[in-house]
Amino acid sequence: MKKNITVSIDEQTYRCARIRAAELDTSVSALVRGYLRSLAPGGKQSFVKRHTETAATLRARELEEVFTDFESRGVGLRMASNLTRDELYAEAINSKSDAVR
Repeated sequence: MKKNITVSIDEQTYRCARIRAAELDTSVSALVRGYLRSLAPGGKQSFVKRHTETAATLRARELEEVFTDFESRGVGLRMASNLTRDELYAEAINSKSDAVR
């Protein structure tokens, strides 16, 4: 049987909790439930895995998704694909002269 509890927190903490819950696609209640379960012996690791993704981990995961998408569409990021400095400047000058016409 589930039990309900009431917790009083300040407005700023509540706001931050709602934002973080939204980032994790969950609810504040689920975050609190996970935290309380983490207090039980052996419960902390499952909570941490489910509910904490650092900003750095999130960026790394999103960057990996971008690279995977590039590869699937044939977009290259290899050095061999880059223009030389002279080619880059020539292209920029040509673009400016085309814009003036």
